[in-house]
This record gives sequence, structure tokens and C-alpha cells, in this order.
Amino acid sequence: MDVKITIIDAVKKYGDFVAIPDLSLEIQPGEFFTLLGPSGCGKTTLLRMIAGFNSIEGGSFYFGDRLINDLEPSKRNIGMVFQNYAIFPHLTVRKNVAFGLKNKKLPKEQIKAKTDEFMALMKISEYADRLPEKLSGGQQQRVALARALAIEPEVLLMDEPLSNLDAKLRVEMRTVIKEIQNRLGITTVYVTHDQEEAMAVSDRIAVMNHGVIQQIGTPKNLYQRPANRFVASFIGRTNLMDATIKVNDSEKSVVFGNGYTVRMDNLADVSNGQNVVVSVRPEELVISQTAEGGGLVGKVLYSTFLGLNTHYEVELKDGIRAEIIQESQIDDIIENGTEVRMTVKAEKINVFTEDGERALVK
Repeated sequence: MDVKITIIDAVKKYGDFVAIPDLSLEIQPGEFFTLLGPSGCGKTTLLRMIAGFNSIEGGSFYFGDRLINDLEPSKRNIGMVFQNYAIFPHLTVRKNVAFGLKNKKLPKEQIKAKTDEFMALMKISEYADRLPEKLSGGQQQRVALARALAIEPEVLLMDEPLSNLDAKLRVEMRTVIKEIQNRLGITTVYVTHDQEEAMAVSDRIAVMNHGVIQQIGTPKNLYQRPANRFVASFIGRTNLMDATIKVNDSEKSVVFGNGYTVRMDNLADVSNGQNVVVSVRPEELVISQTAEGGGLVGKVLYSTFLGLNTHYEVELKDGIRAEIIQESQIDDIIENGTEVRMTVKAEKINVFTEDGERALVK
């Protein structure tokens, strides 16, 4: 069932507008691969090119060794789950799930067995005789997923499948989707603009912007070592600060605006006096009320207690605001207006070129 997807030099145009200029990508057999990016970045366009719903102006698309550029969608052996469910309102749950199997002209007994199997897998057997209007959004999405999987496709394509659900249902359904994908081992391409959702379900993620892949990696890799400023800002939250590089013999450091200097032995291709942008995640800042010592100096604007963690918004001396996430302490929360010092966890922060296009951490 699992198949490798290879895309070589893909180009997509709408008239004079180039949506995807030149994109190459490999998705491994059985992998849960997510296309992530802001609205209009080209992720759904690419998914529809894989599905056969969009024309291909350039490049080659392969399922395994099979070139699929000119294959009709019905002959690509794909399952598709859409944002709006796209289940038939006049058919019962059972008939919706069986729809693709009937189109394949399978024997009645096999259709019933497969339909029962995938309704049970998606925990919708008890709704078999209901019409979609009698189902919740989450139940309808389970029907759509069962229908897509029942035909046993080589590739499962999912376009923002959870965006119409409320927050609690989204979390529940993404767990369901990941569990089913793990169990079946089907190659899955998933589109979302929700970075938390992508982090929760994906084996690997391609972060896209303006039709260009900015970085491909595991959720952990993208979060901890983003390739550029865009990825650092899009995956999770971060504080971006201007700084300069100081090189003294073999020792390299980052110097912040107030003179706070942090030694960083993991920097590559830097020169003395070079301007850089530093990305510091909220949990990579350590806040302290001590007056003495080095660090960034600021004033607490407000705090938010969230149980395990407390979030602080701090205004630095140069007017820049920084977000800090600190494990909640037994002691009192730092009061608004308190002057604090912050140090960074040097081994975790990221440094980019001044234009933000390239990472400087090895």
C-alpha cells in the first residue's frame, strides 16, 4: 500500500502568475508528510497537482516508478479528504463509505465487508444508517476519512481536514488521523496552516512560502534549528533581536544591543562586527529579579499564569518587547512594573544573517 512520491522541478502557473516556480520533493513510503505555510503559499496548489485536479506546467510527478503527470485523478489510486468533508448529503453513512468501492465494481459481499471494516476502524458503525445532517462535524469527518481509506489507496491526500472543527474536536481528530495512518502505514500528504497541528501529526514537515520550500525536517528539527527567520517565526513563537558578532581569536560571541555578550562556539561563517538577527524562543530566556550580573534588562508589563507555566511580557530598555515562558514557581509571580534581568540559553538560541535568509548556527 505504501508508495514513494517523487516530485522533480514542479512548476505551476495561473496566467502570468507563477504559484510554484521550481519545486522538488521526495516523500518516503508510509510517511506522514505535511505541507505547512500561510494562506496563499502554494501548499494546496501542490496537493491538487499530486491529486490530478490542477494542471502541471512543468516538472515530473511519480508514484514509485510510475509517472502520473497525465493520469486522470480516478486512475491515480488516491484517497482524498477535503476541508468541507465533501460527503454526499443524500446518502447514509454506510452508502457514503461504500461509494468508492461500488465505483470499483467489487462484489457485494466484499463491499459490505470493507465498509463494515472501515466504519469500525473510524468508530462510526453505530451511525451506519444516519444521514450526514444527523452527524456532528467530527463524525462527518470520520465518514469522509473512512470513505477515503476504504478503497485502500496508495496515497492519502488531506486538505485542511480539521479547519472547520472546534478546538477540542481538532485535537481529538488529529489523534485519530495519526493513529489510523500509523496502523495502515499509508503514504499521507497533509496540508495545514496550523503549525501546532502539523507538529502533532507529522513525521516530516515542508514549510512553504511563496511557492518555495523553506525547509524540510522533523518537527523537532524545524523548531530547534530553523533554516531561516521565516521558519523560526512560523514554527512556534520566538523573540527576534538584533545583535552583532564578536570574534576574538577562535572565540565567537553574540553581542546584544545593551552589551550583553553570549559566547557561542557553534557559529559558522561569521566575521567580527557582522550584524545578525537572533531568534530566542520564549522558553530560552531565563528571567531573574536580581539587580546584579549580565543579561538583557527590562520591565515586566504583565504576566499570565497558565498552571504549569507562567508567561511574562517584558519591555526591554530599547523598547522591544520579549515574551518569556517560565515554569511556574511556588513563589509569587513577578509583579507588573518590576525591573528584571534575562539571560539566554546559548546552546538553544538561533542566529541568522541580517536579512534573515540563512542560519549561522552549525
